[in-house]
Amino acid sequence: MADSKREIERKYEATGDARLPDLRRVAGVAAVDHRGVIELDAVYYDTEDLRLAADGITLRRRTGGADAGWHLKFPVASGIRDEIGAPLSDTLPADLAGLVRSRVRDTALVPVARLRSARDVHVLNGPDGEPLAEIGVDAVRAQRLHGGNRATAWTEIEVELADEGDPAFLDAVEKRLRKAGIAPSESSSKLSRALAETAPKKKPSPKKRPPEPATPPRTAGDHVLAYVREQVTDIVALDPAVRRGLPDSVHRMRVATRRLRSTFRTYRKVLDRTVTDPVAAELKWLAAELGVDRDQEVLDARLRTRLDALPRTLVLGPVRARLRIWSTARRSGSRRRTVAVLDGARYLALLETLHALLAGPPLLPAAAGPPGKALTRAAHRNHERLATRIAHALEHPPGPDRDLALHDARKAAKRARYAAEAARPALGKPARKSAKRLKAVQSVLGDHQDSVVARDALRTLAVQAHAAGEPSFTWGLLYGQEEATAAARERELPGVWARASRAEIRTASGG
Repeated sequence: MADSKREIERKYEATGDARLPDLRRVAGVAAVDHRGVIELDAVYYDTEDLRLAADGITLRRRTGGADAGWHLKFPVASGIRDEIGAPLSDTLPADLAGLVRSRVRDTALVPVARLRSARDVHVLNGPDGEPLAEIGVDAVRAQRLHGGNRATAWTEIEVELADEGDPAFLDAVEKRLRKAGIAPSESSSKLSRALAETAPKKKPSPKKRPPEPATPPRTAGDHVLAYVREQVTDIVALDPAVRRGLPDSVHRMRVATRRLRSTFRTYRKVLDRTVTDPVAAELKWLAAELGVDRDQEVLDARLRTRLDALPRTLVLGPVRARLRIWSTARRSGSRRRTVAVLDGARYLALLETLHALLAGPPLLPAAAGPPGKALTRAAHRNHERLATRIAHALEHPPGPDRDLALHDARKAAKRARYAAEAARPALGKPARKSAKRLKAVQSVLGDHQDSVVARDALRTLAVQAHAAGEPSFTWGLLYGQEEATAAARERELPGVWARASRAEIRTASGG
């Protein structure tokens, strides 16, 4: 994987007679090191319809300076971006191509702009000579390379925090710049400014009405599609995070696929199932593929936590080593497999299908109606399904049959919760309260299921230890703890479910 770093910077307008003030007067600055002027030449790449720019992402190939090469930047927050770099080459490196694939899919990347900058570099150093920030006064010349050949130019000031620096230091620098009449830039990046200032001018048409302002969701279809769009956006945005192995990214992407699939099944009176059922089947496949790595990750963390909580006197034999070997063997190649799935034709086809579904949603007549009735009915159906499954599970005596039935109830709890979440913008407090209570039910059932899976793993580890002549006492002890956890969750379930039942969405007004 290419090199990655967190970039924290702020941009300012350098207009009129504004000049850099004496930055030695900024608190914490002992000296300003003037490094001189460097020439930078960057070509930015995007699809013809500027999909990357629409999401605030920039991809460039830059020569000049100490970090010549390919740079891909993802926005994190205002003024904060994750930058992934790769060595200079004639073609886009495969790692970077993968990180934009969920947005680009099979569409070609083309040069969209060229920016040449003369950067006057100043480094702000602290008392010990360590760099605190770098300031570049950039004289920029930008030329559009696709969709016209217009050019523009401007000068800006860029302040980038040093690695591991305190972001509060940028506030002190900004205060000094503002006193000198230097204001923050309105553009989030050089590319966004270049594209805006070189956009082809459209001739106004007297026959064409101006676009109407965006309106909030009104119909049942509006609300369901808003929730669908949110999940699709999450899947696309989390794709590069999964490829980079960022914490919790696989889990969050998997949840988005489940929410989307659940929405298709729940709101079958709003969205045509003949269209959404095949998509839901592909989403189920994707969730299963993502689960190969995620399920083992959750199990590993659970077993390690249990083991760490035991007194040393109860850990007999090479328990930690066996757990590590077993876990490594099960997870070997799982991340490579996940990335291979994301690079595969089936996944890219799913992304295209989701994009097409949002562009032309398969709405049924009920979608045109007010949201209260349709969304409340859907939530009620899911609530009734969950009630039936919980009652059925608790009719079984403790054992494998009850475990399986509680797992089915857990799936129903997720679906009911997601239905309440989708209805929240339309139904307000009743839906929010219901979703919260259903999350608690899901949590109890989830911990119970995790205990079932953990017990199965612990039995396997105990058998392996016994066959190798190792003590199996510790594995049995952990098994007993998991058995007790499952029993506790089964006792807890009726009370948690009773509270969720009182918060059921009964009417559109919450009465």
